[in-house]
Amino acid sequence: MTLLSSSPAQGLSAADLLKLKHFVIENLTRELETENPPYEQREAYVRQKLADVFARLKVNIPESIRQQITREVMDDVLGYGPIQPLLNDPDVSEVMVNGPKKVYVEKKGKLMKTGVTFENDAHVIRVIERIVLPLGRRIDADSPTVDARLPDGSRVNAIIPPVALDGPTLTIRKFRKDKLTMQQLIEFGSITPQMAEFLKACVISRLNIVISGGTGSGKTTLLNVLSGLIPEDERIVTIEDAAELQLQQDHVVRLETKPASLEGKGQVTIRDLVRNALRMRPDRIVVGECRGGETLDMLQAMNTGHDGSLTTLHANTPRDALSRLETMVLMAGMDLPIKVIRQQISSAIDLIVQQTRLKDGSRKVTAISEVAGMEGDTIVLTDIFRFEQTGQTPDGKILGQLKPTGIRPLFTPRLEAAGFKLPPEVFGANVADMLRRR
Repeated sequence: MTLLSSSPAQGLSAADLLKLKHFVIENLTRELETENPPYEQREAYVRQKLADVFARLKVNIPESIRQQITREVMDDVLGYGPIQPLLNDPDVSEVMVNGPKKVYVEKKGKLMKTGVTFENDAHVIRVIERIVLPLGRRIDADSPTVDARLPDGSRVNAIIPPVALDGPTLTIRKFRKDKLTMQQLIEFGSITPQMAEFLKACVISRLNIVISGGTGSGKTTLLNVLSGLIPEDERIVTIEDAAELQLQQDHVVRLETKPASLEGKGQVTIRDLVRNALRMRPDRIVVGECRGGETLDMLQAMNTGHDGSLTTLHANTPRDALSRLETMVLMAGMDLPIKVIRQQISSAIDLIVQQTRLKDGSRKVTAISEVAGMEGDTIVLTDIFRFEQTGQTPDGKILGQLKPTGIRPLFTPRLEAAGFKLPPEVFGANVADMLRRR
């Protein structure tokens, strides 16, 4: 790399420093592409090149500014520009770029605006392209939206003009490197020990479970935890738009959708993968999220011997989840009567687990409901556990209790057949009172 030796001896202005940074970034990016050093040596390579640049400058740059330039160049060349420090922050769970001058994060369940900015729209688009191009995806005026994931598994959505009116928008749902456990969910207050014991019994007993919840409520996290309870000796096939599940079992086949090529060919959808999974002799099928016609294939799989399947969907209550399932089955293009669809749902799904992000940012399982069959044309739902809100503190923290309703599910014999004889207190029975009545 050669730097112009005519740098003013009297010092560099802010504009000069910006030009210097752009010059260095452009040249370093080109040299990295040409020389292509091994991944583990790239950071040392860039640092050495930067040191050479500073050594050749005829001005004395203060150490603090030198460190700042180094950090910004490293982030831009090896990372994702201005948002790289946010991605490095373990407390940040989501990064949202609403154009070059508005960058928000979710931190400990709360949204907040940061002081991070990009130079302009083109700068944001460069970062988006750095994310999607290595994955074989594209984003341009003809294809202005893209879903992708970072090498660490973080989920990315990007949308650019002309669809995004206020500039390119980038949303990154960060990937947790440390997989949460059921015990941690109990410690966070997301679930009670009784609910955890019940859900463990349901997963191992091969019940079909739907996790319902709004955007950002923690559905995938809970799906991860529940999937981790599947016994080691079962063959698991996972199907996702962007792979996020972190199953630790040995016998796991991971499938991921594929977008169409530039010619509009080669697309592989969730529905294609669900159909293919049925030919792979799965013991369990785990679908990251049902969004459309694949729901019909999933229900048919559940009804034809593929017990113990798990999936998530977007809905705000268990009853809403049933309506959403009906709508998604209709999206398969089959002209089925509503009653037939409801019969399919009621015979396929055993349990709906409702995950909610409360107003204070906390995430809880707010209901566990059994799908108890049909009465006439209506699917019967029975709450086994639910969250009862009692108020909130002056600082906005939600107060309430997760507790059993006292109702034992109709599928209790299936749990007992699998070796789970849950004590009455799991379902809210007061054992002392029961003994006194005797």
